[in-house]
Amino acid sequence: MPITLDDVLAAKRRIAPYLQPTPLRRYAPLEVAVGGARVFVKHENHQPTNAFKIRNGLSAMTALGAAERARGVVAASRGNHGLGLAYAGQVLSVPVTVCVPVGNNPEKNEAMRGYGAKVIEEGGDYDDAVAVADRLTAERGLTLIHSTNHLGVLAGAGTLALEILEECSDLDALVLALGGGSQTVGAITVARARYPGTRIYAVQAAGAAAVHDSWHAGRIIEGATADTFADGVATRSVSPLIFETLRSGLAGFETVTDAEIAEALRLLLRTTHNLVEGAGAAGLAGVLKLRREFAGQQVGIVLTGGNIDAQTLKAIVCEE
Repeated sequence: MPITLDDVLAAKRRIAPYLQPTPLRRYAPLEVAVGGARVFVKHENHQPTNAFKIRNGLSAMTALGAAERARGVVAASRGNHGLGLAYAGQVLSVPVTVCVPVGNNPEKNEAMRGYGAKVIEEGGDYDDAVAVADRLTAERGLTLIHSTNHLGVLAGAGTLALEILEECSDLDALVLALGGGSQTVGAITVARARYPGTRIYAVQAAGAAAVHDSWHAGRIIEGATADTFADGVATRSVSPLIFETLRSGLAGFETVTDAEIAEALRLLLRTTHNLVEGAGAAGLAGVLKLRREFAGQQVGIVLTGGNIDAQTLKAIVCEE
């Protein structure tokens, strides 16, 4: 395990001055649509940056020393990790540079710049942006805060599962969207230490299934593509830091198509009247796929983010 419960508890103390707990709610119309499961919805789309990764950014940044803060930090992101770091940088007066691929969500880029981050657009996808961030780390002496391969990030993500399970300690399962894997590893860490009765499931987009395919193969397989509108889970790489934790800690791992993610997004709009992005709907898409397994059980999902751009949202809503 790359982190422990003590690491998560320390992160919780560090970020507490900056964040309030987000709501955990049930919606009768959603449960009717799911059919048989009691569904607890964690509203990370209500965070100041509209995404759970603000926890990761604040956890990592508050753990930096004075010299590291003065030099500044750099990261690669499709948006929400960068937004979390940009917000933390504004609060803590730390310079932040975020590397994004060309064609990245323009509204996320604008929001990151709004918090004072420098946004560099280069490369074709997230993994290309990671290479740019690595280069800037070497060239400029910036501190790299990877979206997954960073202990402070993982500990911050663990505070999300801790909040859920402190409020509802008898959940049978948590079904979580997986891109890099910080949210899932955080949940495995917390569940193992305090809530062993809660099973952790991961859900990945079928068009960006490198981690899913690796998990089922029992070895790391790099993905050739990251083809999905759900940019929050659009990665083709697998983190060696967390792979063994995923292998040993997950009760199951499913893929969902973009059509299934879009249907879950529309269902959330209709039954909860909450706006989510593709990654934010992936957990529900996984629950719908496994609805027979979860019949009669208490299942938690996370609306990981709500930063969908207007053009994509219009296209999804008009598909109905």
